[in-house]
Amino acid sequence: MITFSLRSNQGPVPAALRSNFTHLYWDIAWFGVLSGSAISFLTVYATRLGGNAFQIGLLTAGPAIVNLIATLPTGRWLETRPIGPAVFWSAAFHRIFYLLWVIMPWLLLPKLEIWAYILVTLLMSIPGTGLAVGFNALFADAVPPEWRPHVTGVRNALLSVTFIITSLACGVILETMPFPLSYQVVFAIGALGAAASTAHLLFVRPLSDGRKQPSARWYRLGDLASPGRIQGVTDQGRSAIGLRFLTRSGGKNLLRLEILRGPYGIVLAGLFAFHVAQYLAIPLFPIVWVNHLGFTDGLISQGQALFYAAVFVGSTQLSRVTQRLGNQRVLAVGVLLLAGYPAITALMQGPPAFLVVSLLGGLGWSFAGGAIANYILERTPDHDRPAHLAWYNLALNAAILLGSLLGPLLAGWVGLVAALMVAALARALAGLFIWRKG
Repeated sequence: MITFSLRSNQGPVPAALRSNFTHLYWDIAWFGVLSGSAISFLTVYATRLGGNAFQIGLLTAGPAIVNLIATLPTGRWLETRPIGPAVFWSAAFHRIFYLLWVIMPWLLLPKLEIWAYILVTLLMSIPGTGLAVGFNALFADAVPPEWRPHVTGVRNALLSVTFIITSLACGVILETMPFPLSYQVVFAIGALGAAASTAHLLFVRPLSDGRKQPSARWYRLGDLASPGRIQGVTDQGRSAIGLRFLTRSGGKNLLRLEILRGPYGIVLAGLFAFHVAQYLAIPLFPIVWVNHLGFTDGLISQGQALFYAAVFVGSTQLSRVTQRLGNQRVLAVGVLLLAGYPAITALMQGPPAFLVVSLLGGLGWSFAGGAIANYILERTPDHDRPAHLAWYNLALNAAILLGSLLGPLLAGWVGLVAALMVAALARALAGLFIWRKG
């Protein structure tokens, strides 16, 4: 289990590991600046430019298309290269695009600007896939198994603190500066965080050649972040679960149909249903906040900060709850709590309900996001883990694509409120399915 203690039970950090740990800590702290600024406010900005639910959905669906196509080839490509330089250059090529986020308001009219952001997020997802897959492998090769829970716990604490502080600060900037300059400043803060985070990745050194080091049983990287994936606060499903195993396929065929015919097929069915239901609602939230309820950017930043604070606090209790219920039921409880987010959003009338639902959503994701990886890994055999995780990543990205595009279409057919209620019902049914059948 992941611990969030800032103190280590292993004693003093060995001198040979201090540099790696320090740079991993600075990497995630600066990533929190990126995530709490540019990434969190992109969909809000697109909505304020006049973007519709379909365009907001494309901001999520576009990267999912790339991930769907590129994840497995990227894993095979990384198998043949030193993991440290591959991760650094993937990060550099991925994050250079954040500079375009800053300057595009100067170059394009608002309607064209929305499509430009969609195109840019699509393009940056190509190297982003390399970063997402490769970082998991780099972490595993740079941190010994006995130190991984401690390092991950410190990283999660730093990410939470920097995210919350940055999100609240960006809210003040967006409230006090004129539009769109305020968003350009926020995107510039994100670009700075991206550059600094990437610089620290350059100094993270694998303890082996990055390809043949044995792994400890089945360890998953428990970061609250997913480097290389563009995701906002309500879009927390793209966990980089077991991606490092995809760099160690040994040339074997990963997508074998017999895997789906066994019990793992039921597991995938429940998770696919959850992720589709999850992403049905995600493109609709900024539309509700901005266009229907008229929330200010300051209020949205407070809600995001509360969401992430709840994720962190809930995660500190995850080990205790999991010991009582098990990963399957903790995941199901988290999904059921997440069902309340679109349901309350559909009915809420003002800021108090928004702040309450932010806390509820954060708590739900702390359970669902914290349990999902270990739940999957419990149900995958040690000897064939890459193939099983390949199917999960395929199902995840397919669900993101389907849900992100279907949600706006559903809203166009039945209305925004009804679409959110459908998404809430779908999440609840997915949670019940996982509880009983998963």
